[in-house]
Order: sequence, then C-alpha cells, then structure tokens
Amino acid sequence: MKILVISIVFLAIAVLLLGVKVFFVKGGKFPNTHVHGNPALRKRNITCASGND
Repeated sequence: MKILVISIVFLAIAVLLLGVKVFFVKGGKFPNTHVHGNPALRKRNITCASGND
C-alpha cells in the first residue's frame, strides 16, 4: 500500500511539472510537435506521411 501511495504522488508531481506552462500561464498550451506545425519542415515541403494516404 505504501508503494502505491508513493507511486501516485510521484505520478502527480510528474504531471504537474509537465503541465506547468499549461496550468499556470494564461493562454498557455502544449507545443505543437506534429510535422505540419514545424516551419522548417514546411519550408522544405516535407509533409506528414499519414496525410499522403
């Protein structure tokens, strides 16, 4: 039981730290990591493989 509580606490801390910008910055959001969200790839005309199907 003790290990379960410790695991849940660590998981909650990890989620909180990953979402600091989202939770505490007004208008904050997670960064766009998709291919179409990368200006350098768009400049080279590289697109997502699933979009070509």
